[in-house]
Amino acid sequence: MNIVNIDFTIAIPTYNGAARLPELLERLQNQINTEQFTWEIIVVDNNSTDNTAEVIHNYQANWQFPYPLKYCFEAKQGAAHARKRAIEEAKSELIGFLDDDNYPEPDWITQAYIFGNQNPKSGAYASQVHPAWEVEPPANFQRITPFLAITERGNLPLLYDKSKKLLPPSAGLVIRKQAWLESIPENPVLTGRASGNMLTGEDTEMLSYIQKANWEIWYNPKMEIYHQIPKWRLQKDYLIPFFRGIGLSRYVTRMVNIQPLARPFFCFAYIINDVRKIVLHVIKYGFLVKTELVAACEMQLFISSLMSPFYLWKNGYLKSGVKGQ
Repeated sequence: MNIVNIDFTIAIPTYNGAARLPELLERLQNQINTEQFTWEIIVVDNNSTDNTAEVIHNYQANWQFPYPLKYCFEAKQGAAHARKRAIEEAKSELIGFLDDDNYPEPDWITQAYIFGNQNPKSGAYASQVHPAWEVEPPANFQRITPFLAITERGNLPLLYDKSKKLLPPSAGLVIRKQAWLESIPENPVLTGRASGNMLTGEDTEMLSYIQKANWEIWYNPKMEIYHQIPKWRLQKDYLIPFFRGIGLSRYVTRMVNIQPLARPFFCFAYIINDVRKIVLHVIKYGFLVKTELVAACEMQLFISSLMSPFYLWKNGYLKSGVKGQ
């Protein structure tokens, strides 16, 4: 099969996703109303140690669909590296990213394709992301659900305002290749969690650069996906390091749109604001900041955000680009 002109690409970055990929591929096989355009699926194996490659090769051997299923291996571990590889491999202008635990509704591809064509100034646009909990979270967990890529912002399209410093997660995100090529630096600071690197926030850094280049960032509620959240992601042992990684990366995402000469002033202002948040949080919750799950996660985020510029400088991230490269 040799399709030259591709209208839409589904990119699936995955790390040890052998058990999760079959369900996602079945969801993609059942997409509806895609007959009027051409599309492809690219699985980016991000240095997996399980049998992800074997699973995909088995699917390829029996693939009987008009849209191709492709596989590529990206040895540099981290979501930013996997996304970059997907952009390079994609043959279309619009690239829709699905994590291996993101299960789309049957019309997701169609809605994504339509929105991209109707909004040519959109550099990226996000899905409505619903949680699929393995176990019910605590009653107050909604305070931190947006950090788990849950995005339920109503049923009308929403243009993200640059001044509000709010951006969507990468789950179910569609990126316009031109916007990526024009906006994203060759070596961003944040590359995603990997062995020896606890920093996250790579999706926010990416979208900040796209928005800085005057591309629009949208929320499209007609693109609906369900994010599978296993019970271990609700445990303190996972969540505290997770929020630490978000906080420690924040200096990078906060400074993308700030001119270099103004960064010391803004850094000082953010430090004052982070201290204020910590003090108010302690006043409000007292000893619960150590024992209650949500309050402890929020406290970790505030403290790590305060530490962010010092941590990044000490560990070389601000001196020579991405650490270790």
